[in-house]
Amino acid sequence: MIIEGRFNGPPGSGNGGWSAGVFAAAYGGDGPVEVTLRRPPPLDTPLTLVDAQVRDPAGEVIAQLRPAGDLGEVVAPVDLATARAASAAYPGLVEHPFPGCYVCGPERADGLRIFPGRLPDGRTAAPVRAPRQVVLATVWAALDCPGGWAVIGAGRPYVLGRIAARIDALPRPGDECVVTGTLIGIEGRKAFVHTSLYAPDGQLLGHARATWIAV
Repeated sequence: MIIEGRFNGPPGSGNGGWSAGVFAAAYGGDGPVEVTLRRPPPLDTPLTLVDAQVRDPAGEVIAQLRPAGDLGEVVAPVDLATARAASAAYPGLVEHPFPGCYVCGPERADGLRIFPGRLPDGRTAAPVRAPRQVVLATVWAALDCPGGWAVIGAGRPYVLGRIAARIDALPRPGDECVVTGTLIGIEGRKAFVHTSLYAPDGQLLGHARATWIAV
């Protein structure tokens, strides 16, 4: 496994959702998978999966995987117009801890450009344009940052620590989907969130629960 350099999150490391999706694809299995990131996933580095652990060439553990249990309730969808309106007020356009992020970075013309804005009830929502090449990691990535932006605030950066996802289907290239996220709770430096991705016809493509860590 290699996390290519363009799939970065924070500078010099892989986007958490994309990386977790790559690891989950290698892990396999029929049900949801949980990925715990132990170190920032290195870019352009051969990684191996042995005994449910992702290791770098030096043997350091990058991530641990296991089957996930119940992911909890999905986040309710919104229509595309509502998602677009929320996205127009995306706070990351004004202040972003990692503006070069492949998923939600406004500086990335070649990224997914998912810009989650807040809804009146506190949820996040954004349109998601599926790229020309869609793989499992694409959906994991789309389910990542919209959860983080349910808790990220001005001067309050968070990074992904753990994510568990169930992927039911992949979007078709070019589809304009909708992703929603919500904050479940905060304990100390940990924030617990849920996210859900919907196809243009309202079909649930996948959903996730995740833990974000304040840095």
